[in-house]
Amino acid sequence: MASTTGVQSMFSLEGHTALITGATRGIGQAVAIALAEAGADILLVQRDESSTTTFNAIKALGRQATIYKADLSSPIDVSQLVPRILSDNHTIRILVNCAGIQRRHPSHLFPDSDFAQVMQVNLNTVFTLCRDVGAHMLGLDPHPVTGRKGSVINFASLLTFQGGLTVPAYAASKGAVGQLTKSFANEWTKEGITVNAIAPGYIETDMNEALLKDEARLRSISERIPAGRWGSPEDFKGTAVYLASKASGYVSGHVLVVDGGWMGRD
Repeated sequence: MASTTGVQSMFSLEGHTALITGATRGIGQAVAIALAEAGADILLVQRDESSTTTFNAIKALGRQATIYKADLSSPIDVSQLVPRILSDNHTIRILVNCAGIQRRHPSHLFPDSDFAQVMQVNLNTVFTLCRDVGAHMLGLDPHPVTGRKGSVINFASLLTFQGGLTVPAYAASKGAVGQLTKSFANEWTKEGITVNAIAPGYIETDMNEALLKDEARLRSISERIPAGRWGSPEDFKGTAVYLASKASGYVSGHVLVVDGGWMGRD
């Protein structure tokens, strides 16, 4: 007979260290704080140390927080990031790739430079960090509570499934993140590493500022969301803890949509 575990302990992240990008604000900030609330220590990847809001919130919870500086638009910075962290003797059990950028232009006028930058931050960086942290996790013993070596959570998008308007680079990058997630899961799940993605719907964050200011688009989008509202960063706290914890131990290669029902509409 399978052993039973209390639900509260299934969601605990005590004894885990999480590496997260894009946590200075918005969804990433909410996720970092949620992981800390569940018991994890947090390694924050930031362009600089000018923003300490997330760092301070984690420390106030009694958890450890460390900022590592890196420019995710720089392949050199990204390639050096994980080796630098591991040289400080951190053991990474959770990786959250939340950082992303957006560029909007009509598709027939979309600049090569903007396309390349979006792909670097949204896709190439995700690949490099998954590869490097995954290699580290593969060498770990299974965690005594979760039974896993680690968990990887990538941030996808509704545009993993849909094309969007004036955002071909973003759509291409997020479509690729979905497939990258499944590819790593196919190899690593049997080794004790779950790899999943979260696909946000329309969320009130700085990235969607252009849509929020476009009254016609705002109205048409809002009317189509079954929940009757745009999402908030707080809507991702439970989802992230679930995918990072023992509670999702048999979930891997999945893209979990958090969209207020958008994708369920015909």
